[in-house]
Amino acid sequence: MSNQELLGKIVELVGGRENIQSAVNCMTRLRLYLRDDSLVKMAELKSVDGVLGVVEDETLQVVVGPGTAAKLLELYKEGADGKEDLAVGEDWQANKAKLKGKQKQSRLKQGLRTIGEIFIPLIPAIIAAGIFNGFGGLITNLQNTEILAKTEFWNVTRLILSLLGGSFLGYFTIFTGINAAKNFGATEALGGMVGALTVMGQINDISAAIGMYNAESPLNSILRSGKGGVIGVIIGVYILAKVEKKVRKVVPDVLDLIVTPLVTLLAMAIAMIFVIMPLSGIFSDWLVGALQLLVGSTNPVLSVLSGFVLSALFLPMVLLGLHHGLIPIYAVQLEQMGGVSLFPVLAMAGAGQVGAAIAIYLKAKRTNNHKLTQIISGALPAGILGIGEPLIYGVTLPLGKPFITAGIGAGFGGAYVMLQHVMASAWGPSGVTAIPLMQPGSMLNYFIGLIIAYIGGFVVTTLFLKDREIQEFE
Repeated sequence: MSNQELLGKIVELVGGRENIQSAVNCMTRLRLYLRDDSLVKMAELKSVDGVLGVVEDETLQVVVGPGTAAKLLELYKEGADGKEDLAVGEDWQANKAKLKGKQKQSRLKQGLRTIGEIFIPLIPAIIAAGIFNGFGGLITNLQNTEILAKTEFWNVTRLILSLLGGSFLGYFTIFTGINAAKNFGATEALGGMVGALTVMGQINDISAAIGMYNAESPLNSILRSGKGGVIGVIIGVYILAKVEKKVRKVVPDVLDLIVTPLVTLLAMAIAMIFVIMPLSGIFSDWLVGALQLLVGSTNPVLSVLSGFVLSALFLPMVLLGLHHGLIPIYAVQLEQMGGVSLFPVLAMAGAGQVGAAIAIYLKAKRTNNHKLTQIISGALPAGILGIGEPLIYGVTLPLGKPFITAGIGAGFGGAYVMLQHVMASAWGPSGVTAIPLMQPGSMLNYFIGLIIAYIGGFVVTTLFLKDREIQEFE
């Protein structure tokens, strides 16, 4: 089925273009804001070939897979949504909405989802920058160990890679400010300026002038360049949106273009320098300190326990919509620690699902459940590559028990990864596709963690799942 045909079927089954207020996409989902949810033909939508799942909350989220979501949105914007008759796929992909539809959208979940919408469009750049920096660091390590000669070719290659990585990560707060403004309803360029001012060198001069700079230990300054990071930027841009709207209401139209941005930015600069950056910096420092107790702990028992629990509980967090709150933590770690330790640990959750699916496949083959073997055969390669939704919503979650055993199995991989202090240069899809995202010294241990999680999910599921449960699954 072509993307145009898939889009046409989706648009038809959600009530047509006239029922769609707006459409956006994330990595794997087409998010539709609908005028009337009752017009959606949910059963038919769930069974469309190419639709991996449907999630209902304040938006209708149609899971279509990485890459496809962006292409469908582009086609939608172009108006290419013809309504040809299409073949209908299997209904095993349609279990997502049953769980999500029962969840209430609390203020906490709305806030976490907003955070996700700020960072999700940045993920392709985060991945690319992380890979560039990772390979740049790998060249440096190979040169230091004299495996690679320190020739001009390798030196220039390393510089180009670090240039590409730094061109995004060095200005991460600016991109965050722009996306935050887009989500909060502020002028995007002003949001970018709020993000930019936090990393300008003049901040240190201002801090020194007002007695907030610690020259002996700059990192311990109350105010310094970069203080507060993306957390401060998000808070600042949220307030920016409020201030800009209030200023615009009282400024005459003829002066709006000049006065509104000047007044808004001046007010926000004062607020950022004297209040938001210092306070969000204190919170960021506390957060990093707490993470260091887990990541950098010399107590192996603590490392094993924290790694096991975090990876085992990650997928339940995803089901509850709480995983978006982890993205700022990734960003804070990347800014202040030079790498992300949480992402490699949580990535083990998907590996546990893969191991469980292999165990289920063997049991299904033994009990002649051909439907289940076909489902797993199609979904397993995607799971290994880090796209776990087909396995989760089509196999382990409907069966119930394997969802739990997979989490337990993932815990073993998470424990190993935490014990080895695996660090990533960025975050993105998990599975084997995340190996290039790991820092050079962590790639092997991350891969070993995946193998352990595969084995853990397989063994625990094999032990606790009975053949009879597989045989009765339809």
